[in-house]
Amino acid sequence: MKIELKTVPKTGQDIAECCPPILAEPISAQDAQVAARVFHALSDPARVRLLSIVASAAEREACVCDLVPAVGLSQPTVSHHLKVLHEAGILDREKRGTWVYYRLRPAAVRAIRKALA
Repeated sequence: MKIELKTVPKTGQDIAECCPPILAEPISAQDAQVAARVFHALSDPARVRLLSIVASAAEREACVCDLVPAVGLSQPTVSHHLKVLHEAGILDREKRGTWVYYRLRPAAVRAIRKALA
């Protein structure tokens, strides 16, 4: 089954198209807004760990039900952290029955690398 991943960051701009290298040249105010949202999402150690677990999981996706015991946080806390990563355009989600599965957006990883290059 092929899953099409679509998420539009709050600015309406795709994260993969937004971020020129921030250390090589000045960036626009809009690019700075998108980059700041991504960096904020990655500023919490629990979110970085969740991102790592999802990225390294089989088929590059993980169910919330599997993430809760893996990080030792409550289900509402894990869901909040995943929501922040989703809203930043880093993760996509798909509801299957009662569970939500999260998947890393490869374009987001490329954009983060590009921004820091």
